[in-house]
Amino acid sequence: MGSVDNLDNMIRAQKRGEARGIVSICSANPFVIEASCRHAIRAEIPVLIESTCNQVNQFGGYTGLTPQQFVDYVAAIAEKLDFPRERLLLGGDHLGPYPWRAEPVQIAMQKSEDLVREYVQAGYVKIHLDASMKCADDNPERPLHKSVSARRAVTMAAVAEQTYQEMGGSGAAPRYVIGTEVPVPGGVEESDEQLVVTTVQDVQEMIEITKDAFVEEGLELAWERVIAVVVQPGVDYGDASIIPYDRDQAAELSRFIEGYPNLVYEAHSTDYQTHQALKELVEDHFAILKVGPALTFAFREAVFALAMMEDALLTGARAKVSSNLQEVLDGAMMENPLHWEKYYAGDDEELKFARKFSFSDRSRYYWPDPAVEASLKTLLVNMGNQPLPASLVSQFLPMQYERIRSGELKSTPHDLIMDKIYFVLDSYSEAAKGQ
Repeated sequence: MGSVDNLDNMIRAQKRGEARGIVSICSANPFVIEASCRHAIRAEIPVLIESTCNQVNQFGGYTGLTPQQFVDYVAAIAEKLDFPRERLLLGGDHLGPYPWRAEPVQIAMQKSEDLVREYVQAGYVKIHLDASMKCADDNPERPLHKSVSARRAVTMAAVAEQTYQEMGGSGAAPRYVIGTEVPVPGGVEESDEQLVVTTVQDVQEMIEITKDAFVEEGLELAWERVIAVVVQPGVDYGDASIIPYDRDQAAELSRFIEGYPNLVYEAHSTDYQTHQALKELVEDHFAILKVGPALTFAFREAVFALAMMEDALLTGARAKVSSNLQEVLDGAMMENPLHWEKYYAGDDEELKFARKFSFSDRSRYYWPDPAVEASLKTLLVNMGNQPLPASLVSQFLPMQYERIRSGELKSTPHDLIMDKIYFVLDSYSEAAKGQ
């Protein structure tokens, strides 16, 4: 699905010395995907949407979707918007044994190979190979050596290449991303503000070991389609804090990749960085900017604002059945704490606050819950059946109020939600254009 020319042209531009990048949307939220497509139509840019091995896999992942089902899901949203198919790219993130790391390596890797096969068959063109985690029978006392990770990653690459050939070799051949100097899929379980920028020695060793493993496997041509290396440029975020990009600390790392004619860096966890920081990341060859929680955080902000407007409006003679959205969402999170309890710490009040307002936005896992979906639908119906008072929009969504006043935005719940997400996307897309 989609033309890899958008990726290849970005690499070529970087190597010509141009500050060009691409934004990677890491979300299955339908409002985020819709906003990403609408924004890209307006900005005349491609859309790259990625799913992780936890999120989408052959067993359904936590979304309940297989790779083909996720592609169909995204394609259906894009088709409703008449978004050009050739500008829609799909990527697989952290593809490897992570979901099955508690199993013996032979079993975990067989499942990883099946995972990659299904991703390629479904039309994903950007494949991040990540076999950096230990499996059940790896030595628990020693770090997994880079050569072991590389060999396992190349085993998956061989499956991807074979699958592509079995499909007739038509369409775009996979483009690969290697490396994993980032939190595990879904985020870290504890906040650590003492990030260490990846050293040149580590990234050089990882690139060369992985290249040798590709060559040993007879995958020299596939190595030419390795386009990016995941490293830690020194950016991250916690529940209440953001670690900003410091280009001075990453200067040596930035210069190093200039020696490789086909490689740029992929930067994960860039959420909540300032526009200036994003622009500097692209200028410094961290050209693939991954963002996810910042987008669902913006969606959540818009929905909470609408819920507060609902509380203000539905009183007295105008009273209806309220959505009680914030309470319903928190109830769903309390009923099934799987997606947040390992990530938040504190007393009951601190946990309640984090469930609503944490930058890590673990609430993003709960919007598909049937009760939450029903509550959101009620909210949108309640707020969509009457004009929203300008003074109320000004109170809870002041930036959108200014855009309504200037005629740039309609005062409907859907448009207000879209505009909140656009604000994040604008910063990323401008940085990717070098602006």
